[in-house]
Amino acid sequence: MRVLLTGSSGWLGRHLAPLLEESGHKVTGLDVAPGAHTSEIGTIADRPFVNRVIADYGIEAIIHAGGLHKPDIARFPRQAFININVTGTMNLLEAAVAAGHERFVFTSTTSLMISQAIRSELSDHATWLDESHAPLAPRNIYGVTKLTAEHLCREVHQQTGLACLVLRTSRFFPEDDDTLTDPPPENLKANEFLNRRLTVEDAARAHLVALDKAADIGFGVYVVSAPTPFLQQDCAALKAAAPEVIANYFPDASDLYATRGWKLPLSIGRVYDASAFQRDLGFRFKTDFATILKSLRSGKDLPFAHDASYPSPSVEGADLIWRD
Repeated sequence: MRVLLTGSSGWLGRHLAPLLEESGHKVTGLDVAPGAHTSEIGTIADRPFVNRVIADYGIEAIIHAGGLHKPDIARFPRQAFININVTGTMNLLEAAVAAGHERFVFTSTTSLMISQAIRSELSDHATWLDESHAPLAPRNIYGVTKLTAEHLCREVHQQTGLACLVLRTSRFFPEDDDTLTDPPPENLKANEFLNRRLTVEDAARAHLVALDKAADIGFGVYVVSAPTPFLQQDCAALKAAAPEVIANYFPDASDLYATRGWKLPLSIGRVYDASAFQRDLGFRFKTDFATILKSLRSGKDLPFAHDASYPSPSVEGADLIWRD
């Protein structure tokens, strides 16, 4: 299949493009910045550009993994998010319909599920987050525009029959957190596999499976995050005394962490549940918190990437995204 991959120079794109090619697909990468897997440099906010690329390469399906992200809030105005995340998504959807495509995969984010109240952890229990969570009240322009793009996918599917799968991915970025400094980055990433992180490799595999299954499912919105070991009945205890709950599932976690000078989270305020994605698409994640602990036991490299100096393509392609 001839696949257009937006965001091909980004962290997900550089892992997804070769995986698609290994699976027999012909990939055309599109991004605002150059990259090893990027054939076309431009912005999806430019509809003639999008239409030309789809026509020139005979595109048959689209994986829309590009867009502005949460750290870009400090780099670009709200209008840039609307141009890229909303108008750009509509341009791709309408081009897909016009070209007679059967499937469209959209990379969304669990961030849009986080209201200010959830972000502030005001509740006395951890918030359990799956596809049924409502109402959705995104706390920033990133979440607002991603949720709007999801609605566009739904509307286009309903009106045209274009199969659309929306993947609300949790964290898989390699760089440091842009707000949290304690615990240190690798410790923080390891902790997040308990409740809100996955590897970029699993994220790429999830997109490949979504592309394959989209036509059979028709439309679906899925949380995509490493399987949590917790149950919903753990939520009160997770907020009050997370180490005790973790010890129930992983008795040696504290000792293994101590070998690195790491610390477990004292409190967990939210948990993502990806069981629907696993069930509906028959998907199995390769990395979870148990995998992290296995690496610590064996002394092998950690099964996730950390790169504090990772350069976002949005920085290099800033002129294409926004001009004052």
